[in-house]
Amino acid sequence: MSVSRRAVLGAGVAAVPVLSLSPGSAGAAEDGLLPTDAGAYISFTGGAFSLVGAPVVVSSDDHPGVVRVAGDLRDDLERVTGVRPGSTIARQVVLVGTIGRSPLIDGLVASGRLDVAGVRGKWETSLQTVVDHPMPGVEKAFVIAGSDPRGTIFGAYDVSYGIGVSPWYWWDDVPPVRRDRVWVLPGRHSQGTPAVKFRGFFINDENPALGTWAPAHFGPGKAPGYPGGFNADFYARVFEVLLRLKGNYLWPAVWGRAFAEDDPENHRRAASYGVVMGTSHEAPMMRGIEEWNRHAGAGTDPYGGTGEWSYRRNAEAIRAYWRAGIQRMADQGFEGVVTLGMRGNGDTSLPDGDGIELMQEIIAAQRQIIEEVTGRPAAETPQVWTLYKEVQRYWDRGLRAPDDVTVVLTDDNWGNIRKHPSPAEPRGGGYGLYYHFDYVGAGRNYKWVDTANLRNVWDQLHQAHAYGNHGLWVANVGDLKGNELPTEFFLDYAWNPRRWSFDRLGEWERRYARQNFGAAAAGEVAELLAEYGRLQSRRKPELLNRRITLAADGQVVYDDQQTPFSFGHRELERVTGEWRELGRRAARIGRRLPEAAQDAWFELVGYEVAATANLYALREAEFTNLRYAREGRAATNDLATAAEAGLAADLDLADRFNSRVAGGKWRGFQTQPHIDYGDVDRYGPTAPWQQPEKDNVALPDVLFPAVRRIEVPEAAGLGVSVDGDEPATALPPFSPYQTRPQQFVEVYNRGRTPFDYRVTASVPWLVVDHPRGRVTRQVRLEVRVDWSRAPAGRSSGELTVSGAGESVTVGCVAERPPSRRALRGFVEAGGYVAIDADHYDRAAGQWRRLAGIGRTGAGMTAWPVTGGWADSAASWPRLEYEVSLLSAGEVTVWAHLSPRNPTLPTAGLRYAVSFDQDEPRPVDITAGADDGLLNAVWARNTSDNVNPSATRHTLTSAGVHRLTFWAVDPTVVVQRLIIDTGGLTPTYLGPLESRRL
Repeated sequence: MSVSRRAVLGAGVAAVPVLSLSPGSAGAAEDGLLPTDAGAYISFTGGAFSLVGAPVVVSSDDHPGVVRVAGDLRDDLERVTGVRPGSTIARQVVLVGTIGRSPLIDGLVASGRLDVAGVRGKWETSLQTVVDHPMPGVEKAFVIAGSDPRGTIFGAYDVSYGIGVSPWYWWDDVPPVRRDRVWVLPGRHSQGTPAVKFRGFFINDENPALGTWAPAHFGPGKAPGYPGGFNADFYARVFEVLLRLKGNYLWPAVWGRAFAEDDPENHRRAASYGVVMGTSHEAPMMRGIEEWNRHAGAGTDPYGGTGEWSYRRNAEAIRAYWRAGIQRMADQGFEGVVTLGMRGNGDTSLPDGDGIELMQEIIAAQRQIIEEVTGRPAAETPQVWTLYKEVQRYWDRGLRAPDDVTVVLTDDNWGNIRKHPSPAEPRGGGYGLYYHFDYVGAGRNYKWVDTANLRNVWDQLHQAHAYGNHGLWVANVGDLKGNELPTEFFLDYAWNPRRWSFDRLGEWERRYARQNFGAAAAGEVAELLAEYGRLQSRRKPELLNRRITLAADGQVVYDDQQTPFSFGHRELERVTGEWRELGRRAARIGRRLPEAAQDAWFELVGYEVAATANLYALREAEFTNLRYAREGRAATNDLATAAEAGLAADLDLADRFNSRVAGGKWRGFQTQPHIDYGDVDRYGPTAPWQQPEKDNVALPDVLFPAVRRIEVPEAAGLGVSVDGDEPATALPPFSPYQTRPQQFVEVYNRGRTPFDYRVTASVPWLVVDHPRGRVTRQVRLEVRVDWSRAPAGRSSGELTVSGAGESVTVGCVAERPPSRRALRGFVEAGGYVAIDADHYDRAAGQWRRLAGIGRTGAGMTAWPVTGGWADSAASWPRLEYEVSLLSAGEVTVWAHLSPRNPTLPTAGLRYAVSFDQDEPRPVDITAGADDGLLNAVWARNTSDNVNPSATRHTLTSAGVHRLTFWAVDPTVVVQRLIIDTGGLTPTYLGPLESRRL
């Protein structure tokens, strides 16, 4: 029950000491109130107040969301302690309430027993403190007081977090650790005021997973013709986890769904929870576009919204439609942020064109409607204008929304922000950010498992905050379930960016792991999650059957029947091996967790690691099978069988998710296609990027490209390949300084009859590990050079492989450089030098090493991200690398950069490269990329998650040189530098780093 205004408050309270800051917390707030980390005031050994069995009391006069959250806190205390708290006053009591709305809290403040300095009047701020003798008959109270209703709600949920209840307890079946002792420590505790005012997520792309599961789990709809699922009971679960994560803002599901109509209770439920509602960038004036789609053609909209979605040709009907959205918000009294502007129906550009005058007219009409309906100036209603995709062009051409409107800037759908606020353009309404963890569109949908690398997410969110973007942040989380980790980090960072510096990302991952899987496993799980994010950042799983290349004429070429990884350098083998090892690590951790944690483990970690590792193994078998089929290998059909076994394993993992986890609670959720992308013959012209409409339905029909089986003849047949390349001609050059994986020759059979083979060398310095043996399917022979016998300079030799009555000759070259005394730094071998950017010799200016942000390791970025160096080469921050090159002549320097966009008012995004004393040569990595979005170069860079850019240089001498990388503009992140002296062969990740002396 709750307590009314008739509650009687007593007198007299002792001063309460201030608790010191926990490591990494924000600085001191006003009046000595210090922010503490989430739940840091909870102890399981002792303290000032025992929460076990203490009743949780709230005033019925408080906001409904506060009354409701008190019930959640009772439930959480029972989950942890096994004791159900009461709801009436007792000798020791938990008091929950909002300053200015709760007679319980206001009475304590009025009597001097509760000091709310530093909290009162703030936005969404809470205070947790123990008060002695707060009222007659009460010895002690643990008070959770909020500056406003959401401040109270966040304060209560912070206690839940502290006692060990995961925000994902329902969405991922996370059981809390049972505790007999739960205490509150003495002191005044607060989590501070959020840095970003509105923080939330967008439920989007919710088919087929969420759209399959929700109607089955939440039952039929409440409105005629509504298919069910996305009703108030569903959204109650969404609202709860949003609030537990300290978010306050939601864009609801849009594809085929209409939040306001599908369940008339939806908006009222949002209001009762205290959630701020918005609509996506394509749905202005608090009306989802599905409402128009349902009524426009049939003429059934009660407010006159009928006809064509065109403001030029149907303005009167569209204004009536918009007016209805604002009127509904006023009538139902829910809190909302109104989206302005207009886009085409179906998340497209306007059919009316992109004239600035038209958009000015649209925004002016919308603001007039807001004023007429509310009876107040438009500035008193929160509004946003989201510069998504083509809408950013309006801004770039000079169109500005009224000053009170929050301008929401966006990423490029792949986690790279497109624009930062200009310091020269402060706005009363501030700026916001729309960011993606899930996406439908070019270069390819990614909707299956979490693929966010927190190091990259941190870099982008840090940039946004550093440039003054803190009005409204919203993340596209797709189905929500599956993107738990990046969603939680996004909202944690939005609350307190200073708490989560780059160096504390490991701490954040350990905290996340501890909250969901317990302290014992937290360290191992955190390391696993960090490695998972790094490996996923190399390429989305949906893109494992697409190779993207740049033709000589600059055109981008897509091949959906090739692996992006190279057989050379053992690249495909190595990356698949890394995923296999990660899968083994995850399995070992999972086996050690208690039985009660197995469902949560599979939902949050186990499935995504095992399923992605299996998909890599499937693709390795599939593309190796296709290669073997071209070569006529006897092992071809074995690889077809392995690929089909991988598909069967994929089906089994999905079935476990759908049928066996949590007693079948998530039946139908794991239905997202992720294998059959790109089959134009089957799925039509959108197949290169759009998900297939069915997946995992039959063996082996679903594999694209399809594996091949061949008829293997009885008679033996000799085949030879070298170091993964086809056809067999020559091994790459050998060098004592090479770092590429051990080179090999593969001897294979083209028939079913085994045969004996023999390998002979034409020179004494060529060594084969097994020069004789027998081949049934195939054998791999490692080849090396005995450098004690190899002559100086460049020498040639041959290996002759004989067997089955045939022989094949393989060319070999050994490159023995001059004396080691003449070499320094990174040494050329095999016709290239490969350097990881963080392995510099000298640095000038400030730089920040971003460990794990690159596809193969760390990245380097000039610091601070807001710049500050003058626009002259002398002041550019630079990194210097010593390299030893074996010959003079023309070289190409490849810079592998994170695929960033030109976010600043200056044109382009530039770095520069120089050798020795040469002038630095600037390069704009966005040149030729149109507006930086939705073009072939952008699609290649984001799909590959790297922007490779080249410069050509002429060196007049061999020997030691100084390669310098210059940061011309801030926000550039360099991952690798590769010098091609004529021997670099194409690989996806580039060769392994060169040897450094």
